[in-house]
Order: sequence, then C-alpha cells, then structure tokens
Amino acid sequence: MCTYETVCVCLEGSGKGPASWLRVTQATVYFDHPVHAMADHTLNIDLTDPSQGPSARIALELTAESARALVAAIQQALDAVPSELTHT
Repeated sequence: MCTYETVCVCLEGSGKGPASWLRVTQATVYFDHPVHAMADHTLNIDLTDPSQGPSARIALELTAESARALVAAIQQALDAVPSELTHT
C-alpha cells in the first residue's frame, strides 16, 4: 500500500550523478512502488537541485530495512564527530 506521504527537506551539499557532481539543495522522500529496485515497495529518496531541471537528480530506492540501516549509520557517523566540526 502506498501512503502518498511525501516529505521534502532543503539541503546543502553535493552528489555524484552519472555524468558529474551536482549541487544538492533538496531531498524528496516517499514510500511507494519502485521504478528499478526488485521489491514491492521501497523508500524512495530523490536528491535534486530543482534550479537545474529534472536531470539534476540522484535517485535511491531502498527497502525499509535498508533505509532504517542507512538512518542508523548516518546517526552513528554523526555521533562520532566532535560537535565543533559539525557547525558551519
């Protein structure tokens, strides 16, 4: 079942696409049917720079288990960094 719940967040960063690096200014996250992943439903994350058009995009399709593992890994990596390094 699709929830149709879509969460958007503004970001500051960059990502490597098929051709080159691109600025990443937005993430769109939703749980839906994947386009490519071999699963019935996936957590889909689109990392984009909307000012550069629809091709400025990196897409992830993760199983729920993989998405939770990624969240935990991100939290673990950030928790290991001294707080003075995470403030810009």
